[in-house]
Amino acid sequence: MNYSIPDINLKALFLGDKGENVDLFKEILNKMVDEHVGWRQNYMPQDLPVITPFDKSSKSFQDTADHMRSVFNVLSSKLRSESLPWHTAGRFWGHMNSETLMPSIIAYTAAMLWNGNNVAYESSPGTSQMEEEVGHEIAKLMSYKAGESWGHIAADGSIANLEGLWYARNIKSLPLAIKEVVPEAVAGKSEWELLNMSTDEIMDLTEKLADQMDEIKAKSARSGKDLQKLGKWLIPQTKHYSWLKAGDIIGIGLDQVEAIDVDSEYRMDIVKLEKRIRELAAQNIPVLGVVGVVGSTEEGQIDHIDKIVELREKLAKEGIYYYIHVDAAYGGYARAIFLDENDEFIEYNKIDEVFKKHNIFTDMKLKDEWLTEDIYNSFKAMSQVESVTIDPHKMGYIPYSAGAVAIRDIRMREAISYFATYVFEKGADIPALLGAYILEGSKAGATAAAVWTAHKVLPLNVTGYGKLMGASIEGAYRFYNFLKNKKFTVGDKTIVLHPLTKPDFNMVDYVFNEEGNTDLVKMNKLNHDFFDYASYVKGGLYSNEFITSHTDFAIPDYGNSPLEFVKSLGFTEQEWNRAEKVTILRACALSPYAHNAETFEDYAAKIEKAMQQKLEKIYMYEMN
Repeated sequence: MNYSIPDINLKALFLGDKGENVDLFKEILNKMVDEHVGWRQNYMPQDLPVITPFDKSSKSFQDTADHMRSVFNVLSSKLRSESLPWHTAGRFWGHMNSETLMPSIIAYTAAMLWNGNNVAYESSPGTSQMEEEVGHEIAKLMSYKAGESWGHIAADGSIANLEGLWYARNIKSLPLAIKEVVPEAVAGKSEWELLNMSTDEIMDLTEKLADQMDEIKAKSARSGKDLQKLGKWLIPQTKHYSWLKAGDIIGIGLDQVEAIDVDSEYRMDIVKLEKRIRELAAQNIPVLGVVGVVGSTEEGQIDHIDKIVELREKLAKEGIYYYIHVDAAYGGYARAIFLDENDEFIEYNKIDEVFKKHNIFTDMKLKDEWLTEDIYNSFKAMSQVESVTIDPHKMGYIPYSAGAVAIRDIRMREAISYFATYVFEKGADIPALLGAYILEGSKAGATAAAVWTAHKVLPLNVTGYGKLMGASIEGAYRFYNFLKNKKFTVGDKTIVLHPLTKPDFNMVDYVFNEEGNTDLVKMNKLNHDFFDYASYVKGGLYSNEFITSHTDFAIPDYGNSPLEFVKSLGFTEQEWNRAEKVTILRACALSPYAHNAETFEDYAAKIEKAMQQKLEKIYMYEMN
């Protein structure tokens, strides 16, 4: 583009709560469709149309067209009557869904007409180039070095997480394979030392042994040998369920996947992480890798990535090394808020100056409430881990399905690469042998176009996505502050709202409890009943004035990490042990509009009224 990107106005980028931008949407979409049809017409213009005016005027053609229109009438009816209003400016505070970027919707729709399959470059040169560019952009978002890193779009975060474990498993097994194929290359190293070589050491060694890599890879973890020797894959209690699936599918086994306790703020407990790694080392069991979460799916919290990295540096001096993967499926795009217009990570003491320059927060007090040095340092340290999962279809505000994975060292690809001769040729001099280096086969070029377009409209720094991330975080904090100490009177009872914890990102969890209630099972029932009325279960859709989601923090998954919160509400430890869970209401604050004070206050009054009405229904019908 031969112009400077303007000061972005987020209101121009979405269809709108009431479809306010429909004319702009149709204008650009119609243009893209017209240009696609023009391309068809201009390719080999000597070829006459195969669908003639006689075909189009025939009864069967007209009947078929009318049949298609009728099916679309039914589709529209189903969508309008059975869909949740993610798009609303302030009525929906629930699941991790939201209005998506208008540029991405248009790009996806337009690119579907070209039917690109990005598994092979020859099938989709246009969108394959876009995906390659997107991969480098995501790597740059993590502050990985240009030219030395790589990334690609995956179907979703579960696939990207699986690839992260795939990288770790194969890379960590290479030294054992090298000892078998080229023993002199690792002469003098014990098995423990081989299993604790750093990723950089392994990549340097494989580069020197490039001519023997096919044979080495054949003896690596992909052969099925030595999987148990690779050690434990350590994840926080707040893990996404995809990690259990990945451990199963990738063959290391669920017994090798261990959850480390989280603290009362739902971040991995680094003291307990170190303790467990040392216990394992004492038993001669290595650690395959550690997963840090940036944006846990139930709480939105951010693990101390910097401390996970620091611990690795400390332990490496003692001969213990683990691979680090960051599951930032949810929170990864938030790193854009820390990158300046030159994509450099902003110094902590310069953040206010840069945010004011680019209008990142409308109220800097909310920024001060959110941004701590802990959060800043966690995002900064993401540049030091081997691989990262990030989902464009979450905080990228891009249509499903669009996950992604980025790796710090492009040489890591060799550990998982495959070559199918009918799709791509090994050593071929083309920009992207994508299918050779990923888990999936056929994949939509339309997804690449959607992500590419979003990144061009909204650069991955403070001038673009930083604004959108700031709006979401600011909206979350407005909602969080609205909830704090909010009370409702229902008959002779006072119901008090209690937020779970101060958000690290834009997830706000909370509970209702009767003032004076010491029965945790009763409180759990109240919150589950509230969810029923604040969802389609009992509240319906079109007439539902406040919609949320819910989850359970139960002892089998969370241990005693919720105990501090439960005690703060007046429940005893015995009561916690009796109930064995706390039912939480969960709001992922993704609205691109609710950061505006006037907009939020307008909806806050409506939300409060809706909450009151739902509580009255519960006590009228459920609690008596």
